[in-house]
Amino acid sequence: MQNDENQNPEVENTSTEETNDLSLLHDDNWSQLSKEDRKTHFESLNRTEAEEFFLNLTPADQYELIADLNHLQTRSWLRLLAPDDAADLIQEADADKKDEFLSLLDPQTKREVSALLAYAEDKAGGLMNSRFIRLRPNMNVDEAISYIRIQAKTQVETVYYSYVLDAEQHLVGVVSFRELFASASNKKVEEIMHTDVIQISVDMDQEHIGQVFSKYELMAIPVIDSNNKMVGIVTFDDIAQAVQEEATEDIHKIGAVETLDAPYLQISMTEMIKKRGGWLLILFVGEMFTASAMGYYEDILHRAVVLSMFLPLIISSGGNSGSQASTLIIRAMALGEVKLRDWWRVFIREIATGLCLGAALGLIGLLRIYFWPWREQIYGDHYGLLAVTVSASVIGVVLWGTISGSMLPFILRKFKLDPASASAPAVATIVDVTGVIIYFTVASMILKGTLL
Repeated sequence: MQNDENQNPEVENTSTEETNDLSLLHDDNWSQLSKEDRKTHFESLNRTEAEEFFLNLTPADQYELIADLNHLQTRSWLRLLAPDDAADLIQEADADKKDEFLSLLDPQTKREVSALLAYAEDKAGGLMNSRFIRLRPNMNVDEAISYIRIQAKTQVETVYYSYVLDAEQHLVGVVSFRELFASASNKKVEEIMHTDVIQISVDMDQEHIGQVFSKYELMAIPVIDSNNKMVGIVTFDDIAQAVQEEATEDIHKIGAVETLDAPYLQISMTEMIKKRGGWLLILFVGEMFTASAMGYYEDILHRAVVLSMFLPLIISSGGNSGSQASTLIIRAMALGEVKLRDWWRVFIREIATGLCLGAALGLIGLLRIYFWPWREQIYGDHYGLLAVTVSASVIGVVLWGTISGSMLPFILRKFKLDPASASAPAVATIVDVTGVIIYFTVASMILKGTLL
């Protein structure tokens, strides 16, 4: 009895250690671990647990774990992956490792992966899996089900949908597993298949693929090449990670930051400064034009120093309205709600919106000055004209900010650039410069003969 009691704590301790290792691997702590700690905890798992966990990692994390292994170990991990997942991992590899990794694959998978690597990784061809369930239209239901069982033993991406191809590999229809089981055994596949199949081309961008998935709520979409032959499928799982990366990239651009290649806490200080410093330098140079514009109106400021009190208020209102407009349009473009051809409709809509918002803010500014206690002591005898000046300037600057923020993404899209580059800080910088010009121009017109 004493021996058993002594052994039990050891078993419990071992179990606790394994649980701790798994908890570190399966929750958010994984992104917090260093490269060395990740390998240590990963190697502590038994093979079954390690395989399950490995298959759920991102390609970048998978590569990090196997990059320094010997050939036999690397081969065993690579051959766990479906062709599209293997292609994703190899795309993450260093240039001198890619050919080495390819050589470790079995001949059939190597051919499939090489074909996938020929496409850009953000296109349908680079995201697709070339292994899918194929049926012939003249098969009966029993034959189709038997054939699916045989194909399911290979690394097919999904068995939920079966794609019906003719002798030339052209897609002629699709049938679900449920429809096959619900049909009479002697029925032909062509009698129950759907011919109106949603499909995408091999060169479709991942952003547009995500929109197709969102619109039709499908689990998989067939991919067609330039010869109208079906070459693979993209599943929701394939696109989910790509869409997340696309959204992350857009958010970074909107914040005027270069895309981070790793989790925030894993980026070195030097790399972080490089990622953020470039845009800050560009924006800083842009803001210098604001100082130049103010220098041009130095004489007006000398004669009416009170105007400087409202300068930050006015230009920030324009920057805020521009940032709002650019963010809304960039997101609408990303979701496919707004196309390049819709620029005129957006322009008219944003003029009306800018005027309404500007009028509301301008009215508040006017009332703030006109009814403020001690207004004559603070703003002088011409406080009424000053109130009108500030109000009119706010309307003009907010309107201009709204128009600039909404149109800049269209201009970038027209020149084949990423609309997300029309970031809020960039729009705010543009509006700051022009806001100064609008403010002092309005002031010189309204206050001429009084304060000026």
